[in-house]
Amino acid sequence: MNFIVQGIQWIFDPARWSGPGDIQSRILEQLAYTFGAVAIAAVIAIPVGLLIGHTGKGRDVAVSLSGGLRALPSLGLLIIFALLIGIGFKAPLLAFVILAIPPVLSGAYAGIEAVDKRTVDAARAMGMTEWRVLTKVEVPLGAPLIVAGIRSGVLQVVATATLAYFASGGALGVFIDDGLATRNYVELLGASIVVTALALILEGIFALAQRLIVPRGVTAGQVKDVRTRPVRSRSTMGSPIQEGK
Repeated sequence: MNFIVQGIQWIFDPARWSGPGDIQSRILEQLAYTFGAVAIAAVIAIPVGLLIGHTGKGRDVAVSLSGGLRALPSLGLLIIFALLIGIGFKAPLLAFVILAIPPVLSGAYAGIEAVDKRTVDAARAMGMTEWRVLTKVEVPLGAPLIVAGIRSGVLQVVATATLAYFASGGALGVFIDDGLATRNYVELLGASIVVTALALILEGIFALAQRLIVPRGVTAGQVKDVRTRPVRSRSTMGSPIQEGK
């Protein structure tokens, strides 16, 4: 418990928030890696996922590719890119792009596949072209799952971006590496708390965005499970018939 208190005190120490290499600049570097990698992954993976979900072709290849990319070790991939490209911002960024592609790709084609086929057939019956069916029907209805894929990619990258220190010397991994090197466990714990808090904040933001992006027509059509009393009245016992009446 004392370590946790000391870690929180390390975070809020004013000396940690001023000067070169302060916590604020490291957080910005962590976010730059995260959103940069996910943005590039989205440009690559979302169009492919939409095409796969709409046509139904290449799904097995996409599943195999996603599984293969997920199996790649992040640190090993980072070191390989650092040796090929050199120390700097590009090597970890490329490694994180590869890490973000599988969840973004899976969310894209899963979102389109989840759309009710009767809705798609109705849109085609109204004379809509395939492009309009995709952009006006399938993408809006599948948007929550597409955002869920982006959300998963962001969470994976923001936690792994601490490894960027080994190739570029930036992000929050600087504090973790310093804490391990000097056996300063307070600094190590404080940096870990910052990374965890950053991941939780991003999780909350994307969870809210995922709820808000659901089309109104979908939420309006949902039937709530409300239990009511039975309409039929209970059976009542009649008064006994007396003789002579």
